Amino acid sequence: MKNTDGDQRGEESREPSGSDLQQLQNLQTVEPASSELIRAGVDSAIPGVFDHVRNAHGNAISFDQIRDLNRRLAPSEFAFEKIWTHCQIVARIALGFAQQMRHDHSGEEKGTAIPLPRPWNGALPDLQLVTVGALVHDIGVYRVFETTGPGAGREFDRKRYIFHGLEGYLILLENRYGLRIASFARNHTGVGITRNEVIAQNLPLPPADYMPRTVEQEIVMYSDKFHTKSDPPDFVSLLAARRSAARFGHTNAARFDAVVKQYGNPDLQPLADEYTMRIRS
Repeated sequence: MKNTDGDQRGEESREPSGSDLQQLQNLQTVEPASSELIRAGVDSAIPGVFDHVRNAHGNAISFDQIRDLNRRLAPSEFAFEKIWTHCQIVARIALGFAQQMRHDHSGEEKGTAIPLPRPWNGALPDLQLVTVGALVHDIGVYRVFETTGPGAGREFDRKRYIFHGLEGYLILLENRYGLRIASFARNHTGVGITRNEVIAQNLPLPPADYMPRTVEQEIVMYSDKFHTKSDPPDFVSLLAARRSAARFGHTNAARFDAVVKQYGNPDLQPLADEYTMRIRS
């Protein structure tokens, strides 16, 4: 099967320079979170429940609730296993970044560390919100699988794939997850898509900004770049992820570089070993 992760935007090549590569190689390596921590609800007082992440009805969201929504929407067991596994992997990477960011800034609160640059008006990521956002970010992919022929329930409809973020946004709103959670699906494609890019590249999306709007959304968007939904799925090294981002031009590459410098480089080898997947270099 062909690689099924790319969006449908125009390409413009840009190879990273020697200085780019050196900067990437010198980045802090960040350890991903454990699967047990994800399933437990991170720092929740109620095991398996993200007790301070609420849906539109004000009810706490649980790990099992998100898993069951994935299973209900999946057109096949193959699709469920592929997407649900991917989302759990992204959640582990994202939670690792969020934990590291909070750790790096913890000394500032005690007055024992040199202040570090803090985007998003100084906001630090909510660990449970990052995890829930990562677990639901690709929920719309179930609606862009082929529905007929030999690829039904196994391959993506390439013409409709770019809509998976909006499809996920609508699914989460329909299921009363609320705007805060639904926006993770809407704003995670690539390294964000601006309204001007939608228009200039004639993308088949409603003209709007599809950019992360919170630190949690940005972490999930970035973490998503390190694992594919190809067949078979792979992990993606930082250099390979940067090359992919740079295919869409200098502005896209610059946005990727900015989040790399903010969050670091995930340690993918333990995950690759655990899931028996290769790392694209």
